Amino acid sequence: MMPTSFYRPRPGQRSWRRNPLPSVSPNLVISASLCLMLLVTAILAPCLAPFDPNIQNLTQRLCPPSALHWFGTDGFGRDVLSRVIYGTRPAMIMLAMIVTLTMPLGLLVGISAGYLGGWGDRALMRLTDIVLALPGLVIALALVAVLGAGLMNNVLALALTSWPHFARQARAETLALKNSDFLMAARMQGIGGWRLMYGHILPFCLPGAVVRAAMTLAHAILAIAGLGFLGVGAQPPMSEWGKMVADGSTVMAEQWWVATAPGVAIFLTSLIFNLLGNGLRDRLDPRHGNR
Repeated sequence: MMPTSFYRPRPGQRSWRRNPLPSVSPNLVISASLCLMLLVTAILAPCLAPFDPNIQNLTQRLCPPSALHWFGTDGFGRDVLSRVIYGTRPAMIMLAMIVTLTMPLGLLVGISAGYLGGWGDRALMRLTDIVLALPGLVIALALVAVLGAGLMNNVLALALTSWPHFARQARAETLALKNSDFLMAARMQGIGGWRLMYGHILPFCLPGAVVRAAMTLAHAILAIAGLGFLGVGAQPPMSEWGKMVADGSTVMAEQWWVATAPGVAIFLTSLIFNLLGNGLRDRLDPRHGNR
């Protein structure tokens, strides 16, 4: 056998010693696993919850954590652990719908503005600046006040205030690519207009948009909880973390577990999506390298 020190790869053969496969970011692995756990929890909530989250038992109201009720009970005698588990369902549904609405809209506006330039760019960016200048939660509250409380109205309100971040990022990346040799070669082949924008520019904007989406989810979960805390989110008897915190805040001094459990769930979910955004950035953004 030829000694390893004298080994030379044949032409076209990959040398794993000189070009090892890029390592995966630990943040990405951990956060992706935790996100998967959240999704599994939301899907299998009826199997994981020890009690029905809506069954009231006033004889066991405000019981502290015990072997029977791990997170205690609330003011109506409902199991807090079960309600926290079921609370993942509206949270995950709303987050998925917000990203589904905001990312395509932001990419459409940003790529169009960067590619068109001139008055089209100015008009789209001034609209984006106007939306960015308005406080997101205040606008969401105003829209919910007009449209009414509920999950769908909350999604619409938060989506209308979240797309400008995607638009500005997509515009900046489009401007950086607009005069590149890659696009010039595509134009020489007769490719232009929508085919050039969304067949050649869009793939380069998607990695940054995916990272932005993960960061948006971290902020969106806090906004969803804020709307629920103010009473304009998911309506009873649906389990919703923000509403649970609001209900427990009135007895926080003595029965701390009622508000603490959903509050910790909100914090951990936001932290998970922040870690996911950092991991995706390390993996997808060449300026940070593959860590």
